[in-house]
Amino acid sequence: MAEQQSAQAPAAPTAEQPQDPATAAAPTVVVDTTSEEDSTYDEDEVRSYATSLSSSVEKYKWEHGRRYHSYREGAYNFPNDESEQDRLDLSHHLCLMLLDDKLHLADLPQDKPLRILDVGTGTGIWAMDIGDKYPNAEVVGNDLSPIQPRWVPPNVHFEVDDVEDTWPPRAPFDLIHIRYMLGSIQDWPKLLRQAWDQVAPGGWIELQDFNTHAYSEDGSEGEDNMVIKFCQVFNQACDKMGRNGSPGQHLKGWAEAAGFTNVQHQIRKVPIGPWAKDKKLKQIGALYQINLTELLEAALLGLMTRVEGWSPDEVHVFMAKVRTDLKKKSVHLMQEFHVVWAQKPAAPTSS
Repeated sequence: MAEQQSAQAPAAPTAEQPQDPATAAAPTVVVDTTSEEDSTYDEDEVRSYATSLSSSVEKYKWEHGRRYHSYREGAYNFPNDESEQDRLDLSHHLCLMLLDDKLHLADLPQDKPLRILDVGTGTGIWAMDIGDKYPNAEVVGNDLSPIQPRWVPPNVHFEVDDVEDTWPPRAPFDLIHIRYMLGSIQDWPKLLRQAWDQVAPGGWIELQDFNTHAYSEDGSEGEDNMVIKFCQVFNQACDKMGRNGSPGQHLKGWAEAAGFTNVQHQIRKVPIGPWAKDKKLKQIGALYQINLTELLEAALLGLMTRVEGWSPDEVHVFMAKVRTDLKKKSVHLMQEFHVVWAQKPAAPTSS
């Protein structure tokens, strides 16, 4: 955007703000000051900006009213019940908006059959969409939880497995897609090395994830903002269990360390709430505010009771304070969505 924010000078970066050079070059998100007559957002107002969505291994564990996977229990500390599946589908829609309705940014060939792997496929929605886009592709979706639909496009199938185990030998993939795995992976370098081994020469890996440290460009958050506190608490608990809660800003380095070349990196700013002046960012912000509001219990209930020893009541009191601050119109917080796509060098041709 050409306009510059004039209400308040940008605050100096804090230790939690991103330091990537590409971030520094990104334009400031301009605040829509016309919507701040009331001090807080109500639910109907936020939803009016956002696009609405209709909304053995299968032995699940129930804890504090939420359902969790049982296979490799503890490897993933977030629920897999219907509420969480709806939120994951909402996240898919948000990611599409951030990427201008593109399922991927890697330059896939159009003239040959493809093999595509979706790591941590969740509800399988991305895998099914990519299967529709490339009917000549064989698409495999992998997850710890068997929550994917049983009726899927004929070129799509799902497997239940832990991607941090040794991957089984199989034909190489033209694209390995890894999205929204924050708080789920213990050893990212190992995961990337295994992906390297199974990407075909000349094939691609694409990584999409968040830097979950919230910040503002105008210092509007003030002291003791509970949304920022939520980000800190979430990341500290993820660190304690050895599963990075904010992988986005590290993806580029991990891809390069694994040996991938032609590494490309984009950062998309994600407003928290519909405070941006730009129409599309306003819609993205509203959708993300809804997503975060629904994420709180999924992100915190299992994690904080298991890792930090909080009681369920303590978690709910904390969530209520975060939700209050999420609604403040005068606060212009954002996070960042990082997209990295990179190639495995093509095999040398014999002379």
